[in-house]
Amino acid sequence: MQECKIDEILDASGLNCPLPLLKAKQALNKLAKGQVLKVIATDVGSVRDFKAFTDQSDHELLNSFIGESEYTYLIRRG
Repeated sequence: MQECKIDEILDASGLNCPLPLLKAKQALNKLAKGQVLKVIATDVGSVRDFKAFTDQSDHELLNSFIGESEYTYLIRRG
């Protein structure tokens, strides 16, 4: 796996659906095209939400990690 520069980190831990995704959308809007947002979430629904969001937008889900109690996403702004 190649390393990528993370430009912004959003900690959405403790937030339930749809808040992690809404906050990620707001954060992505503040980034320049090509910049990377790291999102940390604890909501199990975020796995489905972030995949669907990036599939339907011009943003790219670079990677996702499922930990014991948290989910991490790396999204490049399209």
